Amino acid sequence: MSLSTVVLLLFVCVAAITDGTRHKIYNWTTYPGILAGIASGAITGGWDGAESAIGGFLVCGLIMLVCFVFFPDMGGGDVKLIAMMGAGLGIHDGILAMLWTFVLGFVGGLAYLVWQEGAIRLMYRLLSLLREAAAMRGRVQPTENPESPLNRWLFLGPAALVSVIIVTWPEIESTISKIA
Repeated sequence: MSLSTVVLLLFVCVAAITDGTRHKIYNWTTYPGILAGIASGAITGGWDGAESAIGGFLVCGLIMLVCFVFFPDMGGGDVKLIAMMGAGLGIHDGILAMLWTFVLGFVGGLAYLVWQEGAIRLMYRLLSLLREAAAMRGRVQPTENPESPLNRWLFLGPAALVSVIIVTWPEIESTISKIA
């Protein structure tokens, strides 16, 4: 397994733990992780490796920055986490891991909602909202209800860890087969 992959997995693992337990992805994890991703890219791949790491950092970071601007409920730690993944994986694999993170985060969030609220109650609420929207011709005012099931934490840290494992699995599997 490459140095970049090992370093990235360590930093993303820490971010997954802190996000899962404290709902925070800390700067002390992401900033060194970004620098380590760029440095390990340069060590293993020379200038091309550094260029790939910087490109992944910039592309993934900018995509997440746009999401951060348009979706203010997203945390800054999520932006830096995905930028760190881009630095560790490069542009192509960084974007692939980012997309996997979104998919897994959505599925995990949906499963969490169903677990907490129950499928029948969620369907009833959805149908009530649709009926209200139809009666008001689509002009339903959003409410600031902190008890709303949609005002729950989404754990992108654990989703990011699984995403990095998915994207780097061929490399991980190759290392495991060499050891065994």
